[in-house]
Amino acid sequence: MNQTPREVLDTILGHLGFLVEIEEQERDGHLILQIKTTEPERLIGRRDETLESLQFLVNRILQTRNHGAPRIIVDVENHRSMRDDSFLHRIHQLADAVRSNGRPVETEPLNSYDRRLVHNAYREDAELETASHEGVDKIKRMTIRRRG
Repeated sequence: MNQTPREVLDTILGHLGFLVEIEEQERDGHLILQIKTTEPERLIGRRDETLESLQFLVNRILQTRNHGAPRIIVDVENHRSMRDDSFLHRIHQLADAVRSNGRPVETEPLNSYDRRLVHNAYREDAELETASHEGVDKIKRMTIRRRG
């Protein structure tokens, strides 16, 4: 029996003892599972580690059942969307510095989700490009530089 992404997440959280309400939302072509709970800090964790792990687990289960399953974003009380807005604001400031002085800028170490946000933000930018640094760590720095 194939469970929907929402049912997979609800099952995981139920086994962990959380009472939640899960809303499905769509943003930029991605399904977002928005968790409403009285204990958001427990599901977010320090430095978003619990939220990242939960999202990873849901996506692994879905990918195991269907290799073509689209990637799901898990959020708690709009935490990720507010954090993303703040994060992208900082990245846009770095990009503006590159535009004005022409020197490449290196970001702080970023997880794969944040690197994807940066790449997508500048994918169609005619002036700037982004590149992740090589390495085996899940946390990597990125460079924003002028194209060419």
